Amino acid sequence: MRICIDMDEVMVDNYQRYHELYETRYGKSIDPATYAGKRIYDLPGVEGIREALHEPGFFRHLPVMKDAGEVVRELYERYEVYIVTAATEFKHSFTDKWEWLEEHMPFVHWERIVFCGNKSIVHGDYMIDDKVTNLAGFNGQGLLFTASHNALLDADYPRFNTWLEIRDYFRELHRAQLAQEG
Repeated sequence: MRICIDMDEVMVDNYQRYHELYETRYGKSIDPATYAGKRIYDLPGVEGIREALHEPGFFRHLPVMKDAGEVVRELYERYEVYIVTAATEFKHSFTDKWEWLEEHMPFVHWERIVFCGNKSIVHGDYMIDDKVTNLAGFNGQGLLFTASHNALLDADYPRFNTWLEIRDYFRELHRAQLAQEG
């Protein structure tokens, strides 16, 4: 079974950095409820935050999403897991993301990392992503990871709010497969 996993706002916690930038640039903190249903940088008057995505190092120093490292490792040991991330929109994101993966997910072999612009070229059985547009073009089962911009969407994909929920989903899937074989 092949599982494709997105990085930004799925394995990687971009929000902490967005909030730091907002606080630094605008002198106050922001409540995530303020941008529910959109990205923080889509709010009027805060375009400077999106510009930061073009800076070297932006994608390099982001924290791992809670429980992502442990669950991705578990999935990687059991299934054919690929890390699939858009890395061509922002000039420095390719190197930043490569180095991030080396540090935080060193068990992922370089042959299992896919940097692309459009994920419609990717094929597999499952894709964990925060963008419905990526899931819509996917040939397998899309799994929507909740992010600010999709929080209000009523999407036709199983939704996951945490990595522990994803772990439970695949454990249950594995149990069901064993029961079928057994």
